[in-house]
Amino acid sequence: MLKSGIYRLGPLLLLAFGSLQTTQAQNLSDDETTVTYPASYFANYGAVSAKDMLDRIPGAGSTTGGGSSSSGGFRGAGGGGGGRGFGSGSGGNEILINGKRTAGKSNQTSGLLDRINADQVNYIQLIRGTSGELDVRGSDQVINIVLFEELDNSSMTYQINADRYRDSHAQPGGNLSYSDRIAGFDLVLSAVAEPRYGHDEIEEDSILGDFSPNDRVIEDRIREQTSYDLTANLGYEFASGSSMRFNALYSINDNPTEVRRSTTDLSVSPSIVNLQREDIPGEQDNWEVGGDYETFFDNGSRFKVLFVMNQNNRDSTRERFDVFADGSEEKNLFLNSRSRTEEEIVRGSYTFDIFNNQDVEVGAERAVTTLNSNLSLGVQGDGTPSAAVGGLVPVTVDNANSTVQEERYEPFIIHNWLISDRMTLESHLLYEYSEIQQRGDVANKRDFDFIKPKFDLRYDLTPSIQLRGSMEKVVNQLSFSDFVAATDSEDEDSNTFAGNANLRQEWLWKYDLNAEYRLPNDAGVVDANLFYHDHHDVIERIDVSPSEDDLRSANGNIGDGIMYGLRVNASLRMHMLDMPNLLVTSQWSVTDSEITDPFTGEERRFARFGRGRWTLSFRHDIPRLKVNWGGSWSNRFDGNQKIFDIDDEQDFIGEPNLSVFGEWISPRGTSWRFDARDLSNNQQCRERTRYIGRLSAGILEEIEDRCTVRGLVMSLKVTGTF
Repeated sequence: MLKSGIYRLGPLLLLAFGSLQTTQAQNLSDDETTVTYPASYFANYGAVSAKDMLDRIPGAGSTTGGGSSSSGGFRGAGGGGGGRGFGSGSGGNEILINGKRTAGKSNQTSGLLDRINADQVNYIQLIRGTSGELDVRGSDQVINIVLFEELDNSSMTYQINADRYRDSHAQPGGNLSYSDRIAGFDLVLSAVAEPRYGHDEIEEDSILGDFSPNDRVIEDRIREQTSYDLTANLGYEFASGSSMRFNALYSINDNPTEVRRSTTDLSVSPSIVNLQREDIPGEQDNWEVGGDYETFFDNGSRFKVLFVMNQNNRDSTRERFDVFADGSEEKNLFLNSRSRTEEEIVRGSYTFDIFNNQDVEVGAERAVTTLNSNLSLGVQGDGTPSAAVGGLVPVTVDNANSTVQEERYEPFIIHNWLISDRMTLESHLLYEYSEIQQRGDVANKRDFDFIKPKFDLRYDLTPSIQLRGSMEKVVNQLSFSDFVAATDSEDEDSNTFAGNANLRQEWLWKYDLNAEYRLPNDAGVVDANLFYHDHHDVIERIDVSPSEDDLRSANGNIGDGIMYGLRVNASLRMHMLDMPNLLVTSQWSVTDSEITDPFTGEERRFARFGRGRWTLSFRHDIPRLKVNWGGSWSNRFDGNQKIFDIDDEQDFIGEPNLSVFGEWISPRGTSWRFDARDLSNNQQCRERTRYIGRLSAGILEEIEDRCTVRGLVMSLKVTGTF
């Protein structure tokens, strides 16, 4: 009860503190909707990169120098994170460099921030309004990093880092970026080696349906991974006012994994211990190229075209061996999964004024996405062994070899109306037509079309208070891996998932009400979001069983449902404690959802849809010592976060996560930063309840209680420029 009360009071206390400091401030607003932070604002902080500068702005960057901001984080304005094409913005903070977005999905604008030297930044703008002059639409807030027009000389930024893990394993890393202006071209090149080693220690205890002991599983999973990235960003401004940009990325992310597992059978006396190991040499690489060209005409209108092409390749072979007391081994499973995903997107638009304070953008986008997937399975048993499946007996897997391709066309029109000095209305109307074709083991071809309107109304009640309401129809991007058979790495009793060639896009109506209060004198920002989302054709697990003796499930469309909730964020400087350089950020949310379960017919929450989360973080800068330090605590509200399948259900809970950091900036401007992540061990647990036959029959077979710990990770990073 006390803990619940603290969760409720936390964000309210921050709001109360904020109200005490409003009279001490000087407003930094240039107008009703834009706040500008000049380079001089960051002079005492010793910032090394543009990312460091952004982290000092309340409600913009990350308080602790990593992760998301108090307003939901930022993302590159290229539709990254697996979004549907370039899009026209769908909330969150967008990052622009000199008012331009990066034409990329993996290679996003936000990724440039660590590679831009702080000395290159002239000022940073937070733009809360909408305008046809902006390079993005529909975002909560646009963050524009404006660089000096001319660079005095080239700049080199370096970082040397090393991580030490709970098992005493140490892994080095580093990155090097070079920026310059050569013959009118703005150039940023970078090479990154980022350690991504992972060591999971897993314990699982299970009981049978009569509540007698079943077994105990101890698993040790080690992933040896380092991510290697090469990126290039090139820009050129023509004398006529036109401009072009080109971006490229190549990345290698091989993730070889070793698993050691001991299973103690407690259902017999004396108990029996079985040993296994797994070898999973995973290979991953991807590349991306993108670019854009923009030109302005004498009448003030603008034409712009963007393109991006990318490819993602994955190859994973899982081999499992029984290990005997004499040290000998016997292979019992071979599972190979290969995929190649390709995407091609081009988008063109023309923006022009129609009336006073009104402009229109018309354009179209075309995207082609292709997945080639192959899966092969071999097991012990009767039959003829084959070298193609590691010397085991091949097993036929339905829909194991397929090509899925979506071709999408999306003409659009966007109207921006400055109704008054305080009110703007942005209206979108998009028509989407797509064709999805699958060939290989399964042949299928279908057409889809959607009309997608959006309205975004913003009203500046005062220069510090903005109210916003939006309504939008959103069509979610399909996961093409759901169309084909895939590996199941979460369940030792199941090797593969079935594919579903008849999936339809999930779509929803989004209704959002937002309020933002930006305190004077850069004292902080408080914002709240009340949302209601009406989902249709929701994609979760459905029954695809060929018979009652062969129960199977796959991802499919289960019907309609709703999500709703409240999010409150506060990012405040502690003036009331006479500590203006102490920035405290709180993120608090409560959410709920409703949908009908396809297996039981009962009302429940969406799969893995949480009840909410509270995150509290702080950063304390001590300019006279060139020191800053801080920490972050985060915990989700556990309970009823479940996944339902045809013959089991899973419930997930987890412990809070606690991290701290400390940083010193040397007189030469070199940053020495120490991080300690997962100080609380952050144990994550899953309870799986298995049933005999269908879940709906309710005949209990087994209950598994599985917990995973990764443990403390310490890192040292040295960052500087020359």
